[in-house]
Amino acid sequence: MKTVNEFARRLFALGAGLSMALVFAIIFVNSLRRYTVGQSVSWGEELPIYLTIYGVMFGLALAYLQDRHIRFTVLTDFLSVSVREKLFAAVDLVSFVTGVALAFSGHAFAVRRGNLDASGLKSAGNWLAETTGIDALVWVAKVGTWQYAIAIGGALLAVAAALKFFERISAIKAVQA
Repeated sequence: MKTVNEFARRLFALGAGLSMALVFAIIFVNSLRRYTVGQSVSWGEELPIYLTIYGVMFGLALAYLQDRHIRFTVLTDFLSVSVREKLFAAVDLVSFVTGVALAFSGHAFAVRRGNLDASGLKSAGNWLAETTGIDALVWVAKVGTWQYAIAIGGALLAVAAALKFFERISAIKAVQA
């Protein structure tokens, strides 16, 4: 189980870090172009917003898996360790269900609006498709591609909550044994 948790932690950290690095790089290049050439790239304003959403979703799953998310402990600090861990395990189950529901609703939302063009990315998507000859690259310019972050975030939350639940249950059983 430790191997699976470590793999998930690394994957979530990679996704969050890569998203934020890309956001920084795009904004940096766009700023340089704006102040040196006088023009920014057309997709340089919209793409960082979408990448940030993906980064937040990966970061959310990472924080949950590491138990570093925001938690109001005013009441739980007064509970015994045993009761608190069982309560947190119950919260993991609720978070798992919430993640699944978020993934389902995010998928439905992205599919419903999936073919709409993202105005700032339309030229980039068309350019990629024309340059490479791969028509499928037009997905870069579709809103659904970027709105799918909600579905992916929900799935990541569900995975993180399930892994955390099994980790807590194992710890509870080890203490009781």
